Amino acid sequence: MAVLTRQQILARKTGRDVVTFSDGSQVHVRGLTRDEALGTQEFETAGERDNYIIATGMTRPKLSIEDVAAWAASDNAGDLVRVSEGIAAISGMLPGSAKEAVKEFEANPGAEFRALPSAEAGDDGGPATGGDVVR
Repeated sequence: MAVLTRQQILARKTGRDVVTFSDGSQVHVRGLTRDEALGTQEFETAGERDNYIIATGMTRPKLSIEDVAAWAASDNAGDLVRVSEGIAAISGMLPGSAKEAVKEFEANPGAEFRALPSAEAGDDGGPATGGDVVR
């Protein structure tokens, strides 16, 4: 696989997903950037951190931290947990996220972790060639 260029690295975007609630309604979320994830350390309580994560990572509808706090005070916890965990999952912030990636690679050593940098990149779907470590 080719080495990324500076432009390709800077053009990369966070992952996106849709979170579906038990009644079938949905919200759109994206992963947090590293700076945004580090920003969670500024908050003293778990509730404040969660409100920040949801306000930052939920893209449709877009809510402020205050809006999320009002939602948290009026709705059941399950909906907010779904949104927060959805954002954390695509941000790689769930406990054990790194462990799962290692387990997958160990279970299937021929697999690659593919993250295509842009529409300009291609992937032949086959195993990596040259330079691979053989156990």
